[in-house]
Amino acid sequence: MNSDVLRWLQAQLGPDTDARDLTSRYERLNSAKAVALEVLHERLALLVAEPLKVTVNGVATIDNSANVAALERRAAQMLDETAPDEAPVARHDLLTTVQLSARPRR
Repeated sequence: MNSDVLRWLQAQLGPDTDARDLTSRYERLNSAKAVALEVLHERLALLVAEPLKVTVNGVATIDNSANVAALERRAAQMLDETAPDEAPVARHDLLTTVQLSARPRR
């Protein structure tokens, strides 16, 4: 894994993400996007495994449902992005202008 891919992964997952863990996942999965999705899904599974909302009446309320929604949105956005190790997909919906020049008339 080159430094561009590592920087992209850390930008997607946070700078505190272990680089050695990302490297070992990348060697196993061979795709930066697959690594990022795997880490996001693990984080999501950890949140869902615990109660999403805990309330101690009159003291405190902890609600992780917004975090779950944010991780799900991020995973969905990740599918549309291009990772640095992917070849850019040709887009056919782009407009092109062509300069026409007048030909001499007879």
